[in-house]
Amino acid sequence: MNDITVVPVPARVEPASGVSFTFSADAVISSDSAGVGAYLASALRAATEFALPIVEGGPQSAISLRLDGDSGDSGDFGDFGDEGYELVVDAERVVVRARTEAGLFYGVQTLLQLLPAANGPWTVPGGRIVDAPRFAYRGAMLDVSRHFFGVEVVERFIDAISRYKMNVLHLHLSDDQGWRIAIEKWPELATVGGASQVGGGAGGCFSQADYARIVDYAAARFVTVVPEIDMPGHTNAALHAYPELNADGVAPAAYTGVDVGFSTLAVGRDVTYDFIRDVLTEVAALTPGPYLHIGGDEAQSTSTEDYLAFLDRVQPIVGELGKTVVGWHQIGPARTVSGRVAQYWGHGPAPDEDVLAAVAQGDRLVLSPADRVYLDMKYTRETPIGLDWAGLVTTRTAYDWDPDRLIPGAMVLGIEAPLWTETVATVAEIDLLTFPRLPAVAELAWSPQDAREWNDFRARLAAHGPRWTLLGIGFHPDPEVF
Repeated sequence: MNDITVVPVPARVEPASGVSFTFSADAVISSDSAGVGAYLASALRAATEFALPIVEGGPQSAISLRLDGDSGDSGDFGDFGDEGYELVVDAERVVVRARTEAGLFYGVQTLLQLLPAANGPWTVPGGRIVDAPRFAYRGAMLDVSRHFFGVEVVERFIDAISRYKMNVLHLHLSDDQGWRIAIEKWPELATVGGASQVGGGAGGCFSQADYARIVDYAAARFVTVVPEIDMPGHTNAALHAYPELNADGVAPAAYTGVDVGFSTLAVGRDVTYDFIRDVLTEVAALTPGPYLHIGGDEAQSTSTEDYLAFLDRVQPIVGELGKTVVGWHQIGPARTVSGRVAQYWGHGPAPDEDVLAAVAQGDRLVLSPADRVYLDMKYTRETPIGLDWAGLVTTRTAYDWDPDRLIPGAMVLGIEAPLWTETVATVAEIDLLTFPRLPAVAELAWSPQDAREWNDFRARLAAHGPRWTLLGIGFHPDPEVF
């Protein structure tokens, strides 16, 4: 295991020199988790064409996935927690052990990366890996509002992030250009508010069944969906569908541009809060995860007084629904509520006053600095799509920083890489901007700081190019990596 190309880099690797295990056609998978066992078998069958029957529980087999309350002897590494795992490979078998199914799933991702990308022989280097994540929240965001992407595309994105042990999918479901989730009590959000996108075109909207399918697909890969209903700004699509939510009661035209800051809900009207309660109630009922994201950014058309009063009314609604408030860091000056999470998207050498206000109130932070992890930023001036208002973001830029040093005094819950889609309209464009930067952010969020080093990372990452090609994932050939 000395030369493994696993991403994220594991916390601890103990090679066994001269030892390896080779899968044979008669190999059997023994698993304490039906779901994780089936996932592994499906991945291995596609590559090896072996039968790989699964036995739930039972004796140790060629491949054993074990749920173990003690999770092995972690030695001087210490307690590796609910998402950690131990992977042991000797000449006779491969054993993954973890406390939870999520830990088993992450161990399986490491196992799959230890195997060749194609063609065999299907040999795993011998040794032991003990691994656990640095941060609890390891996320990526897909903006389906600026350009709409259907269920299959979202599922493909979930597959991509989960292979790198990311466990949060933030879906940006509403914005000026389009509303993307059906709400039964406000049906024209879907039929009218969802019928546009950047540059024109048909737009689209998830039915509640579509959204439930996404949530279930994510859960099977231990990914939590965080839905965002952006407010009080970024609301033109809702105002277009329901003019009573606008201060003058007049429906604005559908918006297909990319400017921001011009829209606002009528924060002084009771109907606005009836609307918000109805929307959040339906979204919460469809979302088993703990978080509801209420946006809160770029509300330039809302006065400061109205903005703070608005959040004082909206944040408690989230709590009443049994969820935790997440908002962009502009919510920082508003009075906090229990467990609140502020998502920092600033850029530059110093954090602004809003995020410092959030820190001062004890909010936990999800870090999404735009000049580091915004996947919609261009790699270079020549990148054919993307933006550059926060600068150019190479793979090294995304990788080579320490989250604990970004904002003094912050309680960092985790990292999230947002992909805004003003310039992104196809799956190929998603791929181009996501890879190879997404694995860089994944390692930043998972691996211990002292285990990360750029030159080592880029060598490991380069080996993933052939894997992406086999999966049909296009990527930017970053000259610093490939």
